[in-house]
Amino acid sequence: MSFITKGSVAFVTGANRGIGRALVEALLARGATKIYAGARQPESLAALAAASGGRVVPVRLDVTRPDLVRAAAAVAGDTTLLINNAGIVARFGGAFTDAGWLTAGREEFEVNVLGTLAVTQAFAPILAANGGGAVANVSSVAGLVALEMIASYSASKAAVHSITQATRRFLKGQGTYVAGVYPGPVDTDMARPLEIEKATPASAAAAILDGLEAGVEEIFPDPLSRQAGPLYL
Repeated sequence: MSFITKGSVAFVTGANRGIGRALVEALLARGATKIYAGARQPESLAALAAASGGRVVPVRLDVTRPDLVRAAAAVAGDTTLLINNAGIVARFGGAFTDAGWLTAGREEFEVNVLGTLAVTQAFAPILAANGGGAVANVSSVAGLVALEMIASYSASKAAVHSITQATRRFLKGQGTYVAGVYPGPVDTDMARPLEIEKATPASAAAAILDGLEAGVEEIFPDPLSRQAGPLYL
């Protein structure tokens, strides 16, 4: 199964920066009819929306708030592609016994895991009504092998990997194609503390859409993830 970007109607969460914003721009370039851009502060997308001639539609969305998730689904009933990109890293580094890992983990699981699940639950009937469509969940290579400096984040992204597998089975009957995305280091605000070579958000976004158009179930969108990801998977 694959997904044709041209002519699609996409909903991208976490669309105001990083990979999310690059995905919105890449979808525009590839001929998507409309892109709903979900963000906690949709006004940050005003310039991009204006430049798109109305094809980008900013939507206020906090994936941890059920009322905003329901409202987003209500205004985006023509969606054929859902990209669950919203995510946070709440802690870098610390001793194993540091209670801060628990605080960080609760925040990361709420956004990264339960937020992804909540948005997909809301949009699954919409995708079914529109012919099946596709879901792409942005996990991480760190979800396939634990990195101690981001231990709680790694655990949350491992859970996203698990949710993705379950979603694929749940939605198979309605014809929805479900892909997991496993980036390595990408040059975003989230990855700023990592002092290693990073891919650009634009190159990662292009690789994600390439993977969807090729029907790949596990997408590795940068050089490091393409080298290490399949081994860890």
